[in-house]
Amino acid sequence: MKLIYLANLRLPTEKAHGIQIMKMCETFGLTGLEVELIVPWRFNKIKESPFSYYGIKKKFKIRKLPSLDLIPLPVPYFGFLIQSTSFALAVFFYLLFKKADYIYSRDLFSLFLLSFFKKKIIYEIHYFPKHFWLYKGILKRIKGLVVITQKLKEFYQAKGIATDKILVAPDGVDLEEFEIKESQEECRRKLNLPSDKKIVLYTGHLFKWKGVQTLIDASKYLKKDILVIFVGGTKKDIENFRQKKQALNNIMIVSHKPHSEIHYWLKTADVLILPNSAQEKISRYYTSPMKMFEYMVTKKPIVASDLPSIREVLNENNAVLVKPDSPQSLAEAINQTLKNPDFSAKIARQAYQDVQKYTWQKRTKNILKFVR
Repeated sequence: MKLIYLANLRLPTEKAHGIQIMKMCETFGLTGLEVELIVPWRFNKIKESPFSYYGIKKKFKIRKLPSLDLIPLPVPYFGFLIQSTSFALAVFFYLLFKKADYIYSRDLFSLFLLSFFKKKIIYEIHYFPKHFWLYKGILKRIKGLVVITQKLKEFYQAKGIATDKILVAPDGVDLEEFEIKESQEECRRKLNLPSDKKIVLYTGHLFKWKGVQTLIDASKYLKKDILVIFVGGTKKDIENFRQKKQALNNIMIVSHKPHSEIHYWLKTADVLILPNSAQEKISRYYTSPMKMFEYMVTKKPIVASDLPSIREVLNENNAVLVKPDSPQSLAEAINQTLKNPDFSAKIARQAYQDVQKYTWQKRTKNILKFVR
């Protein structure tokens, strides 16, 4: 069987969706499917091969189609519209007479024309569009819809999408990638981090809805022997972020690191933080953070915001859940977690047991069962 995956993104990219797409294509390929990932030609400062950048096995092919990459223009929305339209047209003419058992995509724009001519289309969506009426026709023509949270399924059901046409498939993790043999001390030496500090660590982008400002503010209430480390973010985001840390001495901001290196950073930590904000719907209801599953593999205690999206995976038995957007609550939870090693070890063990059902392999198996 052949599966064609459409993805309108710059590849490689620093953003998490690049990891997710590459992992899904790898896992589809490992099941025995013939997989072709189609992406647009884009300007890219990252020159490394996507396979080596993400540490992915070459179980699928990557094909780049033409697109007018005007996104770097001073008017980004106009540039994005031109790039998306040109890629959608290239995809349409490339696939119109090409045989594939399934077409899988996270890019609805590219599926618009195809949905009139191809029936076996699976669309994976991680949000709920503001102008749903623009997309309703496409969603009714496609074969299936994959969402990452139960709340997203409920939103689409309420808009008339048939229940049996929607699959809830949270994001996943590669267990082997994050179960590394190096000790905490060895990882700290490898990354030149202090051995005499307790490390509280966050990985990922520095977007407002991720709640990173809450963690900055919480650092004011932490003990002096605690170092808060942020790993990730674009150059521009980091520059803006540094201005917000208010000259606090217990914060370290590390630039974006290749995904193949993140497991070493996670191993250095004493506590891992998921401080998502409650102020935006994407955070409250839609997100299924890959970092959450990566955290769970490490057997380190997790402190996370108490949100409906997060509670679909985390609970009081496998994490410490705190009031979102509250620096004081977050700081208190971090201090208590470090003060109670037995409790921390208990919830970390439970998180490790629970994450076994969230592998990329099991996610892919559920999706293939659904679409067949």
